[in-house]
Amino acid sequence: MKHKNQNQKNHEKRMAIRSELNFGDYKVKFIPDAEFRLDGGAMFGVVPRVLWEKVCKPDKLNRIRLQTNCLFIETPSDRILIDTGIGEKWDQKQQERLCIKREKPFAQKLFEITGYTVADITIVINTHLHFDHAGGNTVKLSNGEITPQFPNARYFVSQSELEKAENPHERERASYIPEDWLPLKQTGQLESKPDEYYAIEGLKLKRVKGHSETMQVVFLKRAGKALFGFADLIPTTAHLPYAWIMSYDLFPTHTLAFKKTILPQAARKKWICWFYHDVSTPLCTLHEVGGKFEPVAIKDFQEESIWNK
Repeated sequence: MKHKNQNQKNHEKRMAIRSELNFGDYKVKFIPDAEFRLDGGAMFGVVPRVLWEKVCKPDKLNRIRLQTNCLFIETPSDRILIDTGIGEKWDQKQQERLCIKREKPFAQKLFEITGYTVADITIVINTHLHFDHAGGNTVKLSNGEITPQFPNARYFVSQSELEKAENPHERERASYIPEDWLPLKQTGQLESKPDEYYAIEGLKLKRVKGHSETMQVVFLKRAGKALFGFADLIPTTAHLPYAWIMSYDLFPTHTLAFKKTILPQAARKKWICWFYHDVSTPLCTLHEVGGKFEPVAIKDFQEESIWNK
């Protein structure tokens, strides 16, 4: 009997992740944009390193690995992308500081995974405009011009988030990069939305105070199935414990209250959960034991039993 080497296991894992979820006539996939690193202490707030390093091993600079996992939804009439990753406009010094690692250009990954080009995307939704969620909104051409990466898309962002991005608090200023959205205003592609709205039938965006004042979470409900996207309120599965909250959060007590409300519901109802920054388990269900939550990987997205438990 032959044993599988690590490369084979990694390939099979990637293939499983790239399978699609069917929500009736909606098809959902995720597009891994790039890996980067941030300070582990900042990512886990008041949690001591002796605890968080057991689940997220830091490098010599105390940084932990993070991923930007964008969500793609295909409907009979639209091709939708939710959040666009960290983008490709960074210079060498910035890439080194954030330890950005990219296997392929986002446009290439999009085509390989979905069969669609950037020109085929009809709607782009930003949960918020922080650089690691909206960086891929635009691209820098060889002549230095910055232009929309998705030339035929309508870009959605809440009006309150847009106002916050253009007049940021001192603690948030470094997270907003105007070139991620200003070119969209210039082309007329940027559409401001209310704090709670449906982008399409069954796909709801809702403002939740915690990570910031104006970030939105994502809830997709279709054909008796549901998916919840936490954006940066719960960035990875390592942040599932109630008190494990980022120091980046401007309103951590609100984050805590939200987690106590939403996580039991997500586990009980077997929602698919989308963790935008998780390196290994961006999509999963949750299992609750004694008030603690564990991610349950979805090995086969076509397996209907995950909806019937």
